[in-house]
Amino acid sequence: MANIKSQIKRNRQNEKRRLRNRAYRGAARKAIKRARQAMAQGDLVAAREAVQLAVKRLDKAAEKGILHKNNVARRKSRLMKQLAKLEKQQAA
Repeated sequence: MANIKSQIKRNRQNEKRRLRNRAYRGAARKAIKRARQAMAQGDLVAAREAVQLAVKRLDKAAEKGILHKNNVARRKSRLMKQLAKLEKQQAA
């Protein structure tokens, strides 16, 4: 436990930020998971909507500095690649 006043305050701030960051990171993770599930079921309309929501959540996390922009770009790229693959299968 910190004895210095400024460190006590810093600990309080860090805890608040940790919880806030956790919420954004968790929302992004859940959205990605739902998108992958929709793609696995083969429902193209639901998959498109889920991927769109996942991209939105990832962008928000990157905007807040919770996830690195390159990390977000990689995740979005992989999701879009999976969606394109599903669309190609549905078309054939």
